[in-house]
Amino acid sequence: MTTPTHSLNAQAGRPPRWLRHSLILARRSLAKTSRNPGAIVNGVVTPALFLVLFLYLFGGAVAGSTDDYMQYLFPGIIVMGAGLAGLVSTGTNINIDLKNGVTDRFRSLPISRLAPLLGSVLADIVRYLIAVAILFLLGTILGFRSHAGIATTLAAIGLAVLFGFCISWITVLIGVMVKNAEAVLAFSFLTFLPLQLGTSLATPTTSLPGWLQSWVHINPVTAVMDACRALLNGTPPGDRVTTTLIWCAAIFLSFCPMAVWIYGRRE
Repeated sequence: MTTPTHSLNAQAGRPPRWLRHSLILARRSLAKTSRNPGAIVNGVVTPALFLVLFLYLFGGAVAGSTDDYMQYLFPGIIVMGAGLAGLVSTGTNINIDLKNGVTDRFRSLPISRLAPLLGSVLADIVRYLIAVAILFLLGTILGFRSHAGIATTLAAIGLAVLFGFCISWITVLIGVMVKNAEAVLAFSFLTFLPLQLGTSLATPTTSLPGWLQSWVHINPVTAVMDACRALLNGTPPGDRVTTTLIWCAAIFLSFCPMAVWIYGRRE
């Protein structure tokens, strides 16, 4: 029996099965978020608190005025929001699915082992975009103004979201390795604190002590914050965009395959 030509053409135009299944499971994750929007709230409230506290506590001391400091601080807050909106929830939700037997149901279906993990992280991209949009609204109210064109501003947002997508695989790996959700939360926050705060977020690196500068310079979050800061303020980014893309590739290629392999073994 031969397959009709139009059926072959239709199949050729469809995305691969692993991607279709990942998108379906991403929709499932977003449906759960709509009933419990804690991930988005956490991804907005925490960066917003840092923004307001740093702006009015350190603005005069660091930049001479809150207006100038806002231009320096806000791009780093965008990166924080893009990384935090799903950073903790991703690993936690995957761990809960493993513990509650949802993964056993996925195992009985003819889907890729990658699909449940990728679906959760793809849902994070939507959370990141919502968090960044709300933070941009807040930043505009507080006085931030992008000195770049629309395309460059969108490129800065895309860079922050891409980095958030890649570092989410760190907590995915944690989620499939540890035994309970509480451990995922503990390890995720231990990861978050040095990565997000040991950066050029609040002050230029030249004002930091030497031992802290050593960490800040090799911290990948510093690279993406500096890249977004340059793009949004209309200054030459130099090699910071390239450095960020290299870090994104390195983090993704290091943690994604390992998470998928351990996830398969736990099944």
